[in-house]
Amino acid sequence: MEFKDFSNKIDKWDQRIIIKYNGFGGRPLTIILKFFSFFGRETLWLFLITFYLFVWYDPFSLSYISATFLTGFILVLAIKQTIKRKRPYEKFEEGEINVLERKPTSRSFPSWHSYNIVSQGLLIGLVFLRSPWITILILLVAVIVSFSRIQLGVHYPSDVIFGSIFGIIGFLIALYLTGPLIFKIVTYLEKFVVNEKQYHQINPMLLNNIGYFLLSFSIFLIIFLLAINKTIQALLKKNKVKV
Repeated sequence: MEFKDFSNKIDKWDQRIIIKYNGFGGRPLTIILKFFSFFGRETLWLFLITFYLFVWYDPFSLSYISATFLTGFILVLAIKQTIKRKRPYEKFEEGEINVLERKPTSRSFPSWHSYNIVSQGLLIGLVFLRSPWITILILLVAVIVSFSRIQLGVHYPSDVIFGSIFGIIGFLIALYLTGPLIFKIVTYLEKFVVNEKQYHQINPMLLNNIGYFLLSFSIFLIIFLLAINKTIQALLKKNKVKV
């Protein structure tokens, strides 16, 4: 079988599945899946990176979460820009696909949400907590997150399947290559920190240093505003049309 024929079969299967499950379960299930979908967003992991850097300093968690995120950012972004697959709602006729969340602007293949929840889930379950049961539980959540992307009308099944596969690859790269490298860089930079380092506890500078508190708060605020930026723009656009 030639690659083109195989690709066409996958594409037809993708279209059949997304038409079947887009909006599946109605509004109640959509609300639940929107909640689960959040666990695949970059916002959550950026919050955690900032948390382990400024609030609860943990160089190991900081390094490996950052490594997994950055590995995915490079890997997924490169593939998205190479493949340039259109989103389902861009390919189908208007009205055939109901987009049940704000429309993403990036390309469709692979799913960034699936990459995030699988790669970070394996990191948390196998490396941080070292619990096979929690790992299985997180991977079940990953299945729900991946399905949510199909149900919400923003991804094809093959997008989330390959996003999950790349998540496993990204986890292994972070575990054996980028994670140890970033950890060495972080621990080396600790030598240049003037204040005494406080590990695995709330950083006292948050209470004792107003400048440090404002810096930390500003970074969290920026991440939050970037996350809701498109929502704000949509509301402003809607209000403008009303006027």
